[in-house]
Amino acid sequence: MDGVRAGSALQPALHLPFLPRHFYRASSSNEHRLNFWKSKELCLNYIQDALLQKQWKRAAEFLTSYIESLEKDFSTQYMGPSEMIWRIGTEILCNHSRSNIREFNSFIEQMKTLGVKRYLKVCLEHAFHLLCNGLVDEAYQNLSLAESWRFGEQTVVQDKEMKLIQAYRGLLDYYSWSNQKNILLKYGKEGFEDLSVEQEMHGCFRKAAVNLKEIIKIPGVWDLFVKSYVDLLEFYGDHQEAREVLTDYAYNSKFPANPNAHVYLYQFLKRHGAPKKSLISALKNIMKLFYSLLCTD
Repeated sequence: MDGVRAGSALQPALHLPFLPRHFYRASSSNEHRLNFWKSKELCLNYIQDALLQKQWKRAAEFLTSYIESLEKDFSTQYMGPSEMIWRIGTEILCNHSRSNIREFNSFIEQMKTLGVKRYLKVCLEHAFHLLCNGLVDEAYQNLSLAESWRFGEQTVVQDKEMKLIQAYRGLLDYYSWSNQKNILLKYGKEGFEDLSVEQEMHGCFRKAAVNLKEIIKIPGVWDLFVKSYVDLLEFYGDHQEAREVLTDYAYNSKFPANPNAHVYLYQFLKRHGAPKKSLISALKNIMKLFYSLLCTD
């Protein structure tokens, strides 16, 4: 590390500096430009080494130096925050002993503001981090804001990311519905009724059903989303649609081979007293798929 000076982390909490909104500098000599890029590349090498060794404090110091060095860029070309800074900063903040949710939120908000093309992806990761810290309401609010976000013409990638945003918001609506359902069932056992809980529960059902139904139409592995949607349908007695959803998820050739899909269908058939022949057929499909996947591996 000789010859490299790293900025020290602020005490008592970790802090990564705000990224400049733009970096316009007059062109300098080619020699200065070359030296600048060499030192920046060297700093990145030190960051990589620190990350590999899980030296989070050291990595934070070098990343701070790297970010601050961007202000000294001798290029006249506009520069925005790269995905690399977002990824490295997130990794450090998730592991640094002095990191906290406030610092993480501050850093992520910078990434959202300065990275339009990555806005939805950053929002989704932010929501995951909030959920991992038990901040369900904050995660829901984050997803709701992301869903209402618009900037220019939406790309194909952003369209897919928006569908994921909506799907995870639907999953949190299902989570709220499930909590309200448990409260309602508890009141029912005790001989009480609560219309406000029932109304809120139905509101959560409508919002969850719309978004969950949409995401499971797209070919992919959507186990948690499918199970949640089927739970909603079963509770309100729509067994026919629930069966159609599970059958399509298991047998639609556009979807990847997924043993879980067949397991969910079998469990549904068993719950609703399907004929023994149907159950045996479903079990055979599960075994056949498991065997084919094992042979492939």
